[in-house]
This record gives sequence, structure tokens and C-alpha cells, in this order.
Amino acid sequence: MTNEATIRLGFFFGVFILFAVLEMIIPRRALRASKGGRWTANIGITMVDTALVRLIFSSGAVGVAIFVSGRNLGILNMIEIPYWAAVVISVVVLDLVIYLQHVMFHTIPLLWRLHRMHHTDLDIDVTSGTRFHPLEIVLSMGIKIGAIFFLGAPPLSVLIFEVVLNAASMFNHSNIYIPIELDRILRLLVVTPDMHRVHHSVIIKEFNSNFGFSVSWWDRLLGTYRPQPKMGHNDMKIGLAMIRDERKLSLFHLLVQPFGRK
Repeated sequence: MTNEATIRLGFFFGVFILFAVLEMIIPRRALRASKGGRWTANIGITMVDTALVRLIFSSGAVGVAIFVSGRNLGILNMIEIPYWAAVVISVVVLDLVIYLQHVMFHTIPLLWRLHRMHHTDLDIDVTSGTRFHPLEIVLSMGIKIGAIFFLGAPPLSVLIFEVVLNAASMFNHSNIYIPIELDRILRLLVVTPDMHRVHHSVIIKEFNSNFGFSVSWWDRLLGTYRPQPKMGHNDMKIGLAMIRDERKLSLFHLLVQPFGRK
């Protein structure tokens, strides 16, 4: 785990570059908003998020898992179970926690004020996968740490989960074309860009669906799955109906957006 930061950064930049290039080669939709302005704001908010998390949680989620494992805390450290099974169980449960957290951020008004910034993007592409308000990121890290303590998740499982979650978020927000037949097969297991794009629709019933980040199971099992947008992927409107002015979506405006009018 000594190279945890290097591993995570390596995967982040590798996945980011891969989908950024694919978006230019095989785009799914024509972009409506200024790409330069969006990328400046989205990458800027990602840098703020990273700095704040490192400042508050210096050891990171993997560091917390190392602490928990070293003291045999959590359910999985209290029972006899093979290490590989503990890793698999932890990755699956942590993914469920993130799904439930996502639903909660849509349901509780105060949390929605933080999360809605993510939905103000007028297009979605690979940069949208890391566009979250810093306060939401801090709260999410707190929830994740609580789950790690409760589970007694092994450090390896947390590293795998962090890498997969980050990569999956960039993948399912990416603006890449996947043939319908292949998409139908992929979404039996993972959240595809077409599946997640529905979640960014301005139509309320649509953005209150498809909450999963990595696997598509939770939406199917818990009744929040919606296969396609009403208007089709090329004609659907992305974002929030009440926030459509690009001038109000700069980095500064994104940071203060939760504190504005309802």
C-alpha cells in the first residue's frame, strides 16, 4: 500500500486520457455548451476537491483501512473468512453504500443543494465524472470511512474500490458511442454511458433514476432502473431546467452554487 497514491493517480490519468481521446474519435452526442469553459470549471473543481480531501483526510481511505486492519476492527475482522472473500465482500458493499448515498443526496433537500451542482453541467463528458462540490466530496469521504470501520474492509479492497469507482465514473459520464447491441450486454453488469446519461436528464423522473456508478445491479434490484430517456439520447436535454446560463457555471459560481437561492 506504500504506492497507493501513485497507483490511483496512474489509473486516473490513464482512464481520463483514454476516454478524452475516444470522445474525439467516436462521440455519442454533439456538445451544446462551450467545451473550454466546461473543462476549465470541471477540472478546477476536481483540483479543489483533491486538495481539500488531502488536507482533511491526510491518510486517505486506504490509510483508514490500514488503521482498521491493524487493530482488527469491523465485522469482517471478527469472523473467520478467507482474505479474498473479505476483499470481494468489501468492494461490493462499498459500492452499495455509494449507490445509497447517491439516492440520499437526491432525496434530502440539504444534501441535494450540494449534489445539484453536479447536475448543472449542460453537457456530460469524461470531466463530468469528477465534477462534485467539495463539501459533497468531504461528506462522501466521511460516509466511506464509516463504512470501512463498520466492515473492517481490507486495505486492498479499498484501493480496488477507489480505483474502480473513479474509473467507472469517468467511463459512464464519457461522451463515447457504444453500439446498442454491445451496450445492452455491458449494462447487464456495469453502468454504461447511455445508461447513466438518463440520470442527467432535465426530466425529474429520469434524473431520479439510474443512481449506480459501477455496477447496474443496484438500480435493477431496488427499482430505480430506467433503460432509455423519453426524448432519445440525441434530443434529450442535459442539466437542470432552472440553471441554463453558461455564465453562471464558472468555477466560482460552482463553488457558491449550493448557497444561492433554492
